[in-house]
Amino acid sequence: MSRIGKQSVMIPAGVEVVLSGNKLSVKGPKGALSLLHHYEVSVVIDGEEIRVQKTGKSKMAPALWGTTVRLIQNMITGVTQGFSKQLELNGVGYRMSLQGQKLVFALGFSHPVEVVVAPGLSASIENNVLTVSGIDRQQVGQFSAEIKKLKPVEPYKGKGFRYVGETVLKKEGKKSAA
Repeated sequence: MSRIGKQSVMIPAGVEVVLSGNKLSVKGPKGALSLLHHYEVSVVIDGEEIRVQKTGKSKMAPALWGTTVRLIQNMITGVTQGFSKQLELNGVGYRMSLQGQKLVFALGFSHPVEVVVAPGLSASIENNVLTVSGIDRQQVGQFSAEIKKLKPVEPYKGKGFRYVGETVLKKEGKKSAA
């Protein structure tokens, strides 16, 4: 039995939840999101709570049960509070700037790297910290991972993108033979 699947999701005040067929729509003060849930689970709205139940007998049904509950919880949190990730850029000569909806990075390559901010997301830069925020948790995480992939932290000097608070184990450099 899934401990997460058994939990019900509470609907806070100011959030409107509509279920039509296998499509769940959530609308709140920050925006609206929708989810097409799998046929192996059923979603039931009961007053101020949402419950998810297994309907299928396959091996996939228990996995989808807990996953669907968390996806619904993330949707409700997104339309009420939103999500954000912070990336820190370290390195001499590495710079980033925001030009409209375009991020421009100088990452030590022969050319500047330009990335368009995905629709539904917002980006802000303060000192050497890039903050990506939006209402869809998956989209915020995916965009942050794509930015980090441009220049991952190298283990010798620690140059590149890292999440704020992330620790990177540094390797020892070459030793001189004297």
